[in-house]
Amino acid sequence: MNLEEMKRLKKERGYSNEQICDLSGVPLGTVRKIFSGETKHPRFETLQALEKLFADPHAPNYPGPVYDFYPGQPPVVVKERMPEEYYYQVYHDGQYTADDLDRLRGDDGWGELIDGVIFNMTSPGVSHQLIQSRLYTCIQNYIDSKGGSCIPFTPPLDVYIEKNKKTVLQPDIIVVCDRSVIQDDKIWGAPDLVIEINSPSTRDRDFSAKYVKYRAYGVREYWIVDPKNERIIVHDFADKDIVNVYTFDDKIPVTIWDGDCVIDFALIARKVREVRDESESQEDV
Repeated sequence: MNLEEMKRLKKERGYSNEQICDLSGVPLGTVRKIFSGETKHPRFETLQALEKLFADPHAPNYPGPVYDFYPGQPPVVVKERMPEEYYYQVYHDGQYTADDLDRLRGDDGWGELIDGVIFNMTSPGVSHQLIQSRLYTCIQNYIDSKGGSCIPFTPPLDVYIEKNKKTVLQPDIIVVCDRSVIQDDKIWGAPDLVIEINSPSTRDRDFSAKYVKYRAYGVREYWIVDPKNERIIVHDFADKDIVNVYTFDDKIPVTIWDGDCVIDFALIARKVREVRDESESQEDV
């Protein structure tokens, strides 16, 4: 997203400089200089903070789709404040490419690119790692038991879901059954199954930008694991966009295998809670 796009969005959403300062964390003086035109080339970190604000689905006057969960009602409701085409436009003018992403990444290869906007990825925490490793093991064991040809992967592995250099994703777990998408140490196209495990830094992308990408470009099934609220939202894109919400104590069928693979999440949750409780008890000492 370039500066002109941000200025346009600032005007359309009616943001004041003070509001942008409060919402983005960018100092007020810097905000004033940027939007007055005095500063023409802001620092990369400043641009990232501003881009995050204008793309944040929870920011005031954001026009894109937002997920809300209502007790006693269908568990997932998608609100469209404006047409989905406008939601994509929020990112269209991003200036960065996969080549820029490679140059800016550290040696560990972490980082994502969505419509030309670069997002840093922090190292996952203990709960995240436990959930990821155990889910991966469950899936791999099922495939091996069936002599299947599908392959599960974990990051850092780049997924070029749009088959271009403007969007490069790194889901927490993917399963690829069509091996033709595995090309030159990357995934060129859509995996069959994608699992994202929420963290504070990725939550908004998992529920908004990534959801739109996975749905639009051929992912058959998309799981969002939400450790904070202990729930798993499963999108079956291959079957009329069916959505199911499970708790951490449920057994969850994998729909790409017609429910033949069932993951007992309670076993995973038990270990996560055990390690979390041990950590909290040590902090109290």
